[in-house]
Amino acid sequence: IFKSGDTNDELGLDFGEFMRYLQDHEKKMRLAFNSLDKNNDGVIDASEIIAALKSLGMHISEVQAKTILSSMDTDGSMTVDWDEWKYYFLLHPAKNVTEIIHFWKRSTLIDIGESIAIPDEFTEQEKQSGDWWKRLVSAGIASAVARTFTAPLDRLKVMMQVHSLKSRKMRLISGLEQLVKEGGIFSLWRGNGVNVLKIAPETALKVGAYEQYKKLLSFDGVHLGILERFISGSLAGVTAQTCIYPMEVLKTRLAIGKTGEYSGIIDCGKKLLKQEGVRSFFKGYTPNLLGIVPYAGIDLAVYEILKNYWLENYSGNSVNPGIMILVGCSTLSNTCGQLASFPVNLIRTHMQASALVEKGKTTSMIRLIQEIYTKEGKLGFYRGFTPNIIKVLPAVGVGCVAYEKVKSLFGLT
Repeated sequence: IFKSGDTNDELGLDFGEFMRYLQDHEKKMRLAFNSLDKNNDGVIDASEIIAALKSLGMHISEVQAKTILSSMDTDGSMTVDWDEWKYYFLLHPAKNVTEIIHFWKRSTLIDIGESIAIPDEFTEQEKQSGDWWKRLVSAGIASAVARTFTAPLDRLKVMMQVHSLKSRKMRLISGLEQLVKEGGIFSLWRGNGVNVLKIAPETALKVGAYEQYKKLLSFDGVHLGILERFISGSLAGVTAQTCIYPMEVLKTRLAIGKTGEYSGIIDCGKKLLKQEGVRSFFKGYTPNLLGIVPYAGIDLAVYEILKNYWLENYSGNSVNPGIMILVGCSTLSNTCGQLASFPVNLIRTHMQASALVEKGKTTSMIRLIQEIYTKEGKLGFYRGFTPNIIKVLPAVGVGCVAYEKVKSLFGLT
């Protein structure tokens, strides 16, 4: 409002400027209202909101449309007339329908079907101002903080997965004690350096690939349904994973390596190349790809079910669930996704470490599945799941807090 009304750059908003802002803003809001009121009956109803959002590639249910209406409807008619519309947006300096819809999208959690939370949250204004890369950098730094915070549990998970077929089975507390005894307290963060380093290239590749796949799957590059967005997100995940997969192998080898075996990431890469060849950098690639789609699909589906359930049953007069509900939904959906994809991730980790575990003998995916099932049964495919689940909530919590702190440093709201 201040930027819109201060026409003479005096770093102050006088009464005349404020009145001009209100008059100008009211004209823009009238144009926006008329463009949404398709049947010209003087009110906006649920069907007109659904149609307006659909034209911009956002598909919502009638319940969600009514939730939007109820946030503006003051007389309980489940329609919005000009006065209700005007007073609702009076102090929100949106200039057109697109900006208003963006406001709705953020405040009402409208589903746009993304399996990776990056591209469609950016408006043209954010892209032009450079806010989009600030948000990506903020998210990357938050991810690095969260991964570092939960690195001990992540290394324990890898060790439990790799040694699941051995007689010396690891448990949660005893496993951590073994790791500390073998390499000291700092050994718990072994392999975390690679895990943090791969955030930047993986995010950049996901964003770029996602944009390209969206264009390929849509006729006009703009209007996409939930299925197209899910497919685009999954393909972007596959593309990014293919490019950075050697770093995944290095992370596993560093995590299961003994103290003094590798002096660092480069040393590990050199030894792996010399002893096992280039193909060793893509061990476990097939089960890794097989795990991407079920994880992304279930994570997305569960999150949308929980979100819509809250909106329909607990939203009341407010459509903003607050940070705690969002974190809770994200944590539960993430856990369900991991539960579905964990067996193939265990197979992947086994294959990545196979030369060390089997002393030079490479095991095929089918044979490894048969071996685990024969020796440990169905539960054998979930070895290491306990530390993996334990780290979800602190990772989400720390990530959210870190993101908000870093975001404020960049001047983002």
